[in-house]
Amino acid sequence: MTDAPYRRLLRPQDDRIVAGVCSGIGRYFGVDPVLIRVAFAIFAVVTWGVALIAYPVCWFLIPEAPVPAAPAWRDSSDPTWGRPTS
Repeated sequence: MTDAPYRRLLRPQDDRIVAGVCSGIGRYFGVDPVLIRVAFAIFAVVTWGVALIAYPVCWFLIPEAPVPAAPAWRDSSDPTWGRPTS
């Protein structure tokens, strides 16, 4: 996959509680996901639960971030095999 010249709103694989919607929104805007979760909870209370419909809609619309590639195993026949990598 090529790198886009713009930011993409994606649901991460690692920092999620339910589906990663608040975490993805927090990463997109550069805000702590906990603040997004608290704001969403307050918004749900203020709208008497109507805002709870937005979460599954966002879950469906925001694509999931691709899983990062696993590090390749080093071959023991490689002459640099026993040395530290960095």
